[in-house]
Amino acid sequence: MVVRQESAERADRIFHALADATRREIVALTLAGEYSVSDLARRFPMSFAAVQKHVAVLEQAGLVTKERQGREQRVRGSADSLREAHRLLDQLADVWRGRIDRIGAILADPDPDPDTHPHPVVDAGAHLDPRDGKEHCHDRDRRSEES
Repeated sequence: MVVRQESAERADRIFHALADATRREIVALTLAGEYSVSDLARRFPMSFAAVQKHVAVLEQAGLVTKERQGREQRVRGSADSLREAHRLLDQLADVWRGRIDRIGAILADPDPDPDTHPHPVVDAGAHLDPRDGKEHCHDRDRRSEES
């Protein structure tokens, strides 16, 4: 469980870091070559401090590494972390492809047999009552009465 939690937190940091266009551009630049933070700051219409903060977010996510060379902080992109992000996105895509395939199969079946499809697609406003297992549309009925 601990490994899963750490993995989820790492994924959160990676996708948070990649959610910003400036950070994505910094990653792209630093994958192609090494840049100092000063070089990066000159490329963007923002303060040096703002670029430093972007680099810090990327570094915390493991998407770039920073190394001091004399008076400069050199930034280099990490292809391994991007491969990890790609792998995570592939896993999510597989989950959604499976769900779409199941929905397609349900919709393609002209006469669904309850024995074959034990979990029918229910109305979004419907709720299964745990006492009798039947579908009840309480929310929808209540809205109709209020109108």
